[in-house]
Amino acid sequence: MEAQFYQTLKRTSYCHLCAHRCVIGPNKSGLCGVRVNRNGILETLVYGRLVAQSVDPIEKKPLHHFYPGSRSYSIATVGCNFSCQFCQNADIAQMPHHQNGKILGNTVAPQAVVAAAEQTHCQSIAYTYTEPTVFFEYTLDTARLAHDRKIQNVYVSNGYMGEEALETIAPFLDAANVDLKSFSDSFYKKYCGATLIPVLDTLKKMKQLGIWLEVTTLVIPGINDTPEELRALAQFIADELGPETPWHISRFHPTHRMIDRPVTPLQTLTTTRNIGQAAGLHYVYLGNVSIRDGGNTDCPSCKKTVIERRGFQIAEVNITNKGCKYCGTPIDGIGL
Repeated sequence: MEAQFYQTLKRTSYCHLCAHRCVIGPNKSGLCGVRVNRNGILETLVYGRLVAQSVDPIEKKPLHHFYPGSRSYSIATVGCNFSCQFCQNADIAQMPHHQNGKILGNTVAPQAVVAAAEQTHCQSIAYTYTEPTVFFEYTLDTARLAHDRKIQNVYVSNGYMGEEALETIAPFLDAANVDLKSFSDSFYKKYCGATLIPVLDTLKKMKQLGIWLEVTTLVIPGINDTPEELRALAQFIADELGPETPWHISRFHPTHRMIDRPVTPLQTLTTTRNIGQAAGLHYVYLGNVSIRDGGNTDCPSCKKTVIERRGFQIAEVNITNKGCKYCGTPIDGIGL
């Protein structure tokens, strides 16, 4: 299928789907490994080829302020425009690179995805597990159909999409969780094969477009865990995205090409949460941990728990008319 967001000049395709803006010669692919120049036509190799389909709690995305307690029909194709050394889904995200261009996946039409979401009583469809930008055309067609059926759409993304692509999907994209992996450009270049500024630009643009936004940072010992960097990152969220933007601090576990690092100490996570709260963020969460209150939503005013979570499940809700049951302070989010 022909891809979107490219131009061809003298048989060379110039892709501007994402911030890499790949220059792709004949019979070559972009950095994502799933967009190929065939005789001057840029084709997507993954349209409708699902390598993963699952019903997940929305909290698993993680999204804690978007229809909490609901279910999300989660889908993915192979491929990614990053090459993170700590990728948790490298077997599918990096498949085209690790297996000589191999593309796996079952052919599933957008209509079938929407029907499956309805049949499983999902409030939303999440484009997740790998990077949704690289299967953009499929997400767009599916999202349009989903909106017609009153089903929400969610991106779980690295935030490296181009502005034109973001503006195209925005009318159908209701929420996103974006990884802000570090506040260091050198980190992005060394460990992800990307740069920082396009991610920051995407975050700000999503906010401007009215997409409900939550941010996740995987804290890796000895790499992106200095208090100075975490303060700068938290302050960016508070100042540029707003203090109502939830920040998910995730615990690192050795994986893929980064097995030389230890698991993130709990003290580092709690210190990071304190940093986020000191920056003025109203909602800071701990992920990949068993701390009982790490996933609870607390009222930003009276500090009482308004949504108690046990893992990905809702245990108790103390919200009345979208506000704290105890003091009436509005709790930010959609579908609360």
